[in-house]
Amino acid sequence: MRKNVLIISSGPRKGGNSETLAASFAKGAQDAGNHVETVWLREKQIGFCKGCLACLKAGHCVIKDDAAEIAAKMHDADVLVFATPVYYYSVSGQFKTMLDRANPLFGTDYAFTKAYLLATAAENEAATVEGTVKAVQGWVDCFDRCELAETIFAGGVSSVGDIAGHPALEQAYQSGKEI
Repeated sequence: MRKNVLIISSGPRKGGNSETLAASFAKGAQDAGNHVETVWLREKQIGFCKGCLACLKAGHCVIKDDAAEIAAKMHDADVLVFATPVYYYSVSGQFKTMLDRANPLFGTDYAFTKAYLLATAAENEAATVEGTVKAVQGWVDCFDRCELAETIFAGGVSSVGDIAGHPALEQAYQSGKEI
């Protein structure tokens, strides 16, 4: 069955390591016949959540920026893929802001049932990604029909292009192919 896959790439560098990892996942998902769309947060204007909770009554955020369109795409996707560089052992600020702004999805009849986390970091220790996983798992836990299906971590990559030849690229491709 063809699935709608939405990749949210939060790396600020064009062609950066997390973006390259996301592209590998996308290629696998496309090769398997799925519809894939990638949103690059670096190209979007997304303000911070104000905590007003008006979205829970209105069904959409009252802030007029690109977050509402992204949240609508998230709502309709069967699979969500989050690509982020690890910043101070957690997700990038751009990505955390988007997760906060996706609050209007809470309590809706969203389509997504699986989420994938693709993370890159300069450090190569397995523990490096633990806080990142915890941040994403916390968001996923708010959506009963969704599970964090897999985390793919590429450590030891810092400068643009360092990820070339990293085994995580093949892992991401295969995971994309298997959804």
